[in-house]
Order: sequence, then structure tokens, then C-alpha cells
Amino acid sequence: MAPAGLSLGAAILCLLAWAGLAAGDRVYVHPFHLLVYSKSNCDQLEKPSVETPPDPTFTPVPIQTKSSAVDEEALWEQLVRATEKLEAEDRLRASEVGLLLNFMGFHMYKTLSETWSVASGAVFSPVALFSTLTSFYVGALDPTASRLQAFLGVPGEGQGCTSRLDGHKVLSSLQTIQGLLVAQGGASSQARLLLSTVVGLFTAPGLHLKQPFVQSLSSFAPITLPRSLDLSTDPNLAAEKINRFMQSVTGWNMGRALTAVSPDSTLLFNAYVHFQGKMKGFSLLPGLKEFWVDNTTSVSVPMLSGTGIFHFWSDSQNNLSVTRVPLSANTYLLLIQPHHTPDLRKVEALTFQHNFLTRMKNLSPRAIHLTMPQLTLKASYDLQDLLAQAKLPTLLGAEANLGKISDANLRVGKVLNSVLFELKADGEQAPESVPQPAGPEALEVTLNSPFLLAVLERSSGALHFLGRVSRPLSAE
Repeated sequence: MAPAGLSLGAAILCLLAWAGLAAGDRVYVHPFHLLVYSKSNCDQLEKPSVETPPDPTFTPVPIQTKSSAVDEEALWEQLVRATEKLEAEDRLRASEVGLLLNFMGFHMYKTLSETWSVASGAVFSPVALFSTLTSFYVGALDPTASRLQAFLGVPGEGQGCTSRLDGHKVLSSLQTIQGLLVAQGGASSQARLLLSTVVGLFTAPGLHLKQPFVQSLSSFAPITLPRSLDLSTDPNLAAEKINRFMQSVTGWNMGRALTAVSPDSTLLFNAYVHFQGKMKGFSLLPGLKEFWVDNTTSVSVPMLSGTGIFHFWSDSQNNLSVTRVPLSANTYLLLIQPHHTPDLRKVEALTFQHNFLTRMKNLSPRAIHLTMPQLTLKASYDLQDLLAQAKLPTLLGAEANLGKISDANLRVGKVLNSVLFELKADGEQAPESVPQPAGPEALEVTLNSPFLLAVLERSSGALHFLGRVSRPLSAE
């Protein structure tokens, strides 16, 4: 835990120093000044005025109420439109959020990965994690809001209104970050990326939610589904109903994302993310190929193959290789392979940390013939468990002040992030009788043993996914 905390502190100190140099003798500039309330906003907030009316509330409809299916094409178009008229300040704000979510992502990935077995494969979304915590920040009052702001990485306690994080700006920037990922390449691109986020808010019957809070979630999750059901009588049945509901609405095979709920819960916050990437110029190889889980165990899986000019780096000192493959004009897939399979955890600990993007500058272009598994990765994790492991078990506990979500005394149960990550070829299956030529100078890179991956959007610098591939799923 210490290294991640020190890294975040170092980043903040660097930004403070940068702000001081830039400001000279001018007034203090907050290191994340684009994400906090402006002085004019603060003047308006602090101005004595007529008492504002209470936020309107509503009661979520029962979970059995018929719901429309998620239209992922419409979600894609909505994200693309959100990036069409970005100002320079919007992009700078997205970069600030990208910096924050990367630091938190590495820290929480380390915490989460320690619970995975070596043989398991998993995927983690720093964007979904940061979005979820920001959503709770938007719904919180002090002291919970101040604690969440500190955990999000923005210093502000005791520094006045102009150091207070503006959660709506952050959520808007998270929408920008998602839009930048899918917008690169345009509608005519053969290798279009798909990213869809859906939030389920599941409440005990009769609980009232505040409309402004639910509406604020639309920035990063255009589809938010508030639903009520009995969470206390049979927690296992409640979990089964939620899983069936989300499966019917999204059509995504997440498995049993939710296993049980706490019987004293009155609110569950579940974020579901579906990513689908197609690798341009790659083809699906005929038949199934061997993937070595360890030195003695192999599984038969579908494999992709393609040749191109990719960026590559072999680090002989740390026994790892990195291949960077473009997924679109501005999005990269980073593939990290240990030279020896037993070193996977060591390479993971070395690679996924704060200087990750700096180390990636060592890559250089060269002709490569790459063979790798077709990927379908699924993962679900409870942020309450992660907060407990980070020694913050009460942050969203019974004493949390979430007065902007509901006037009721909320008891937050599981806070689930579920990810379905798919990576396929954009071309047809390669002919069985005609092997793909690698070319006389092309380097052969074959990922047929455990490796790591990351998806990076270059404009914001945000890492959308971090993952470990230890046992790819067989053909379904």
C-alpha cells in the first residue's frame, strides 16, 4: 500500500510545484484547479439567499417492471457525440482525471490481485472504480464527502470552498474519457471499439432516492436503472433476481456477478461495463491452439494472428517483453509477457505501478508477427471489500452521510463493479492451408502462456483496463 500512497503524494507535490512555478507571484492555484469549484461558483454557493426547496425524490419501480433492452449502438453514438465539441479545457480536465484514476487504479489493482489465485485470469476497470467512488462523492455530505475526496486523491480538507472537488465536473470528464476511447477511428472504421456502462441502483421497497443524484450518474452511465426489491427476507433470492434482471436488460453474459446481499442493506450500487475491441488486420486461426497455463498444463483456445509494425520492448534485466498494438488511432493494447511463466506475479508487481507509462516510452517500432488468444475476460468485485483491504471499511459503512442520495438512513450493501472484456479479430478466419507469412524480418511474438494486458487511451492518458490472462476461455 505504501508505494501507491507515496506515488500519489509525489504526483501531488510535483503538480503543486508546477502550479507554483506557473503562478509566480499570483494567487495560489490548486493542482487540480480544473476539477474544483471556481471562486464564482463558491460565491454563489455561499451567498445568503432564500432557502432552497428540497430536492425532488422518487420511489424506484419494482424490479419485475418491464424494461427496455440496452441499445449499445445508441450508447456508442452518445459517447461519440460527447467528444465532438470538446474545448481545450475539457481535454485538460480529462487528463487530470486520467492521472487520478490511474494512480488509484494501480493501487486497487494490487489490492485486488492479491486475492486472485495464480491460475485465475481477471480484468479490472480503473475508470469504473473511479466513476463509482465519484458517484458516492456526489451523493455525500461531510464528513463522508471530505473523506471520499481525499481518497479520490484531491487535497482539500480545511482549504475552503475553492479546494472542494466538483463531482459533476469529474463525472463529465469521465464521460469525455470514455468518449475518447470509442470515438477514435470514426463510424466507418473496421476496428470500432465498443464501450457500454450501465448502473443498477437496487433499493429496499419504499425507499426514496433524490432525482438530482440519479440524474448526475448519466454522465458516465447513460443508462441508470433504479429498481426496488425485498433485500432482507431471502438475500440469495434477491441476488438471483438482480442477476436475471441485468442479464435480460443488457444481454451480457456476466455469469453470477452478484452472489448474495446483506439482509440489512437498503441500497446496492452495481456498475456493469462491456468492452469489445476488434484487432485490425488480425484473423482468427483455424481450429484451437494450445495455451500453456503452466509448464505441465495446457488448454485449447481460439487464437488470433496478425502482422504489422507494432511497438516492442524486451527488458532482459526484468525478464519481460512488451508489445503495443493499436486498437484505434488513439487507443493502444499493451501486452506484457514474462520470459518465464513462474515470474508472472513478479512481473505484474513490477509493471503495474505509478511509473508504468514512463517505462512504456522504451518501446520502439518494428515488424512483428503476433499470435495471441481471442479473449473473453469476466470479473466482478465488491468495492466494499477493496475499501476494507485498504483499511477504510467504514467509508461507505452504516455511519456514512449520503444525504444527497436519500433522506433515509441508508445502509449501503455491496458496491459491485462487473466487467465483460472481449477482444476479437476484425477479419475473417485465416485459410487453414495457407499460413500467414511473417516476412523475413518480422519478429515472432506468440502469447501462448500467461501474460498481462492494459488498454490505454492516449489523449487523456487514462488506463481503461488492466488484466491478467492465465487461462483463456475456450470457444463458446
